[in-house]
Amino acid sequence: MLEVIDKGACSQAHPVPLLFVHGGWHAAWCWDDHFLDFFADRGFRAVAVSWRGHGGSDLTQPLRSCSIADYLDDVCAAADALGGPAVVIGHSTGGFVVQKYLETRTAPAAVLMASVPPQGILRASFRIWRSHPWASIRANAVGNSVDLVNTPTLGREHLFSPYTPESIVDACIVRLEPESMRAAFLDQLTRLPKPASITTPMLVLGGEDDGTITTAEVRATARAYRTEAELFPRMGHDMMLEPDWARVAQRIEEWLVGRGL
Repeated sequence: MLEVIDKGACSQAHPVPLLFVHGGWHAAWCWDDHFLDFFADRGFRAVAVSWRGHGGSDLTQPLRSCSIADYLDDVCAAADALGGPAVVIGHSTGGFVVQKYLETRTAPAAVLMASVPPQGILRASFRIWRSHPWASIRANAVGNSVDLVNTPTLGREHLFSPYTPESIVDACIVRLEPESMRAAFLDQLTRLPKPASITTPMLVLGGEDDGTITTAEVRATARAYRTEAELFPRMGHDMMLEPDWARVAQRIEEWLVGRGL
């Protein structure tokens, strides 16, 4: 069974549901803090799913064996349960999963937030290895990458901007979850999306102070999908949890409304 947090209802103004896809180390809770209520209050049906082994979702296999294909199956199952096409909104590795989803599925629109680019995770992985070699070795040895982010210092470096209050960083760190190294790194090196096969309209967003996905990588993602990146100042990787999260949500709402969604 997959954990699904479902808020609001489709309305005449917004007839298409929104499906939110979290990234590594997170679960549906990262959308439930702010985004789900924001969109539900504005007449959208806002739904967030937790991948298997994350949040309240069951796990029937070792976490280390979970792959991007497994997480993609979970997103497809959640989308199918909505009863029709949904706008898909993915963060970080969730953005990578959304790109893979759109290779074979139709959606009226998609949003990528601080997403792993279609070129994969190699450059981001190299930056982490270079900055934190021992933590990287330990994470690989035990098959769990959460050790790269689960301290206040590392959490801020990789997930938040330098301007984020300590209380927000601490509240996130205690909820971070173990993650499959296969899904977090190997699959994002070898099972890359095919942008040429994807025609879904995209909104590509990033943070200027993201310590995980650089602004150059956000722009590369936008170019791959024939659009322009939009970058938020004083914003780190966890755009939906930063103090100015509402600016991001408002931009998504504005874009969706502009497309008649």
